[in-house]
Amino acid sequence: MSYQVSQRAPRNAFLPSPVFVGIVALTGVSAWMTWTGFGNVRVDVFLLVICGWLLSLCLHEYAHALVAYFSGDRGVAERGYLRLNPLRYTHPLLSIVLPIVVVILGGIGLPGGAVWVDHQHIGSKLKQSMISAAGPLTNVVFALLLAIPFLAGVAPRVENGRLVDGADHLHFWAALALLAFLQVTASVLNLLPVPGLDGGNILQPWLSPPYQRAYNLFAPYGFILLFVLLWQSEINRWFFSAVYGLSEWIGVPSGLSALGFELMRFWS
Repeated sequence: MSYQVSQRAPRNAFLPSPVFVGIVALTGVSAWMTWTGFGNVRVDVFLLVICGWLLSLCLHEYAHALVAYFSGDRGVAERGYLRLNPLRYTHPLLSIVLPIVVVILGGIGLPGGAVWVDHQHIGSKLKQSMISAAGPLTNVVFALLLAIPFLAGVAPRVENGRLVDGADHLHFWAALALLAFLQVTASVLNLLPVPGLDGGNILQPWLSPPYQRAYNLFAPYGFILLFVLLWQSEINRWFFSAVYGLSEWIGVPSGLSALGFELMRFWS
């Protein structure tokens, strides 16, 4: 059923949920543990990467909901999407669990399932595209923010696979580089024009009715198509070459992100 529950947002609609506050706190604590080398530093790196990635997933979905709210779908407030609570997403398994599992196993920032937006209340094609673009742009901003210490020369520099500067707090910088790398992979994957992904959803409003019907038919299988494409060795090689190239372009050394992935897998 499609209708606006209320034209005004509930009083606490924009108040961050305790779940999100807990994620932020865990990210901060794990960052301190990694910086100081508290306990098992590989476990510290694992916690920092997973908590940081989960934080970015929440902000990604929040960006979709926030733009949808100001574009006309007031129902996102009633559905609790503006409180940054990952448990309120339409598919927590696709939005949270699956992306975390893929990060752990493959080091890929897989896009999650989006919040549900009632497009009948969105007034224009441009606004619909902006709602879809808001998530990937959040990943882009996140990647650029994480790259600042590397661009500013605060983090260790890597040339030809070797550290040029000192290795102080190396584990922390490796974790930060991996987080930046994951944001780049999420940005690239989300912007691919694949049905069901944000990149495809950006284009969908501009398609003719017959093509929109075909798009809606294939949209539920977008994730499967993405896996099939990445499974192909040649496409996989092109994809990671592009991601590593973009990461290096914004100042994040590929050697440090690779080290971060090795450290994160503390059980291996």
